[in-house]
Amino acid sequence: MSHSDPSAPDRIKRALRAHRIETPSWAYANSGTRFKVFRQEGVPRDPYEKIADAAVVHRLTGVAPTVALHIPWDRVDDYADLARYARDEGIAVGAINANVFQDDDYKLGSVTNPDPGVRRKAIDHLLECVDIMDRTGSHDLKLWFSDGTNYPGQDDIRTRQDRLATALREVHDRLGEHQRLLLEYKLFEPAFYTTDVPDWGTAYAHCLELGPRAQVVIDTGHHAPGTNIEFIVAFLLRAGKLGGFDFNSRFYADDDLMVGAADPFQLFRIMYEIVRGDALRPEAGIAFMLDQCHNIEPKLPAIIRSVLNVQEATAKALLVDTEALTAAQRAGDVLGANAVLMDAYSSDVRPLLAELRAESGLDPDPMAAYARSGYAEKIRADRVGGQQAGWDA
Repeated sequence: MSHSDPSAPDRIKRALRAHRIETPSWAYANSGTRFKVFRQEGVPRDPYEKIADAAVVHRLTGVAPTVALHIPWDRVDDYADLARYARDEGIAVGAINANVFQDDDYKLGSVTNPDPGVRRKAIDHLLECVDIMDRTGSHDLKLWFSDGTNYPGQDDIRTRQDRLATALREVHDRLGEHQRLLLEYKLFEPAFYTTDVPDWGTAYAHCLELGPRAQVVIDTGHHAPGTNIEFIVAFLLRAGKLGGFDFNSRFYADDDLMVGAADPFQLFRIMYEIVRGDALRPEAGIAFMLDQCHNIEPKLPAIIRSVLNVQEATAKALLVDTEALTAAQRAGDVLGANAVLMDAYSSDVRPLLAELRAESGLDPDPMAAYARSGYAEKIRADRVGGQQAGWDA
């Protein structure tokens, strides 16, 4: 169906109304680079204030109804109360992210550590996160491991994979019927010789062994330069093993910049594979999460901008004339097929999205609406004193 078809705008709007994007609690806090974390005024001091900020993003964009939590950064005494507060604010708790990389005990790894006592500590934390899922109504447990080695011979590579598999199995078997384990991967850092989950293939193999409730998370910043991420998306969709994304941008390594900032064409290509695989619907089970740190830019506007970037890439992906593309592909028309994609990518979808927001009772320009709202001034005045939340607190 060509985007020149009169029915295309309505079809695209229907799809976009159903699309959901999850924001991360840690993006509202002080976070930055290995060099420096610059503190900002008005930053949340506790998980409740993070949720309040996430609710503002949802009210302005209409498509960010959940917020991911990170334990222990978002630890509270009463998780059921935190979930109630989120509901009162008009959103819900999304994925629960574990942390087995921060303690000194994890210097040589967490679930793959040669010390069985450290392994037990790490697994107990992962099980604690499942308990928190039960109390908050979360459906997704997201795991990332910094485990690995820095030198040849430091530890046995195969044994570490056995330890990893054992830990994943124990945690997976603790999950409830409607809960999932989402396994993330990272090419390198801080384990520079071997990383125990370095790529999508390793994550896929472990998830395949675990069963249908274990799926892979694609962090768009966690790949070697030049990696074709849309191929990974297509492969995992075909295998039924794509559980979600951590959306961000990178120029060099794991830069955690705003999604679509470094390579908006890549984001479009990724979202086209999602549309092609009929995986945009919430029923498809793909968690479209942001995973970003905003060090020099204001937190909330940056998150709003990121949500809008995903929306724009998705709208362009929905514009692709699939009939024309398929015909060109079958005819071996290389330039013709490429032109179909480029035609959609070159389209300005901002008027369509502004119209969609107006029809939904939202301001057509969420960035301008936030600037006018006075919320930034309010939180700067209200959040004086106390300990600001940060990536390690």
